[in-house]
Amino acid sequence: MDVTLDREFLKKGTVDKFPNQPGLVAMTKVALDRLSKNPDGFFLMVEGSSIDKMSHPLDWDRAVYETIEFDQAIGVAREFQKAHPDTLIVVTGDHTHGVSIIGTVDDEKPGTEMREKVGTYAEAGFPNYKDENGDGYPDKVDVSRRLFLSANNGPDHYETFRPKLDGPFVPAVQNEKKEYVANEQYKDVPGAVFVQGNLPKTSESGVHAVDDVVLQSAGPGSEEFHGYMEQSDVYRVLADTFALGAKQTN
Repeated sequence: MDVTLDREFLKKGTVDKFPNQPGLVAMTKVALDRLSKNPDGFFLMVEGSSIDKMSHPLDWDRAVYETIEFDQAIGVAREFQKAHPDTLIVVTGDHTHGVSIIGTVDDEKPGTEMREKVGTYAEAGFPNYKDENGDGYPDKVDVSRRLFLSANNGPDHYETFRPKLDGPFVPAVQNEKKEYVANEQYKDVPGAVFVQGNLPKTSESGVHAVDDVVLQSAGPGSEEFHGYMEQSDVYRVLADTFALGAKQTN
């Protein structure tokens, strides 16, 4: 399936061939409706998998749109919880990526060098995305002052400082030696700069990071999630909340 930016906004990828692709929010609504009919309760895992899939090729705009969609899917679960207060919601990630928002790119700054249009600290200002239809997404991804995200790892590639409007970013391609080298498709984008990678040339994309991840929860059993936790402890809390292994008395 196509990611949110292509599916809902740019109408790229396979949208012409498959125009009725469901998104994460719609699938979450359907899953909750069906599963909630089970009198014995249910377990549902909802994954915003394309946040990861778009972070690997350093396509930060698509990753951000996927994050918004995931946030809205959580909102669906929270609304369900209001009517079903015996519901536990746990939101976390299985890993991080080595990426940070470091400022903005402002096309209106003078000059032709895109790197000189990067603003950091107080010089960043605020991006000028708009959400006039109130759907929670920027109406346009290619606004004149936009977020600038940068990774601490990746293959050789060309940084364009712009959203990739024709399709997901392909930072590196294989050469005749089977090494991944910067994709020259982006070389002639005005202002693009070559970024030397710091991963082996067998790597076509960025990799996961080992930072701690945030876990948030609400509902019965959520009080057991606190402080620093090992990953295996998360499963123990879930097992206790579900009363797995407990002897049934009825």
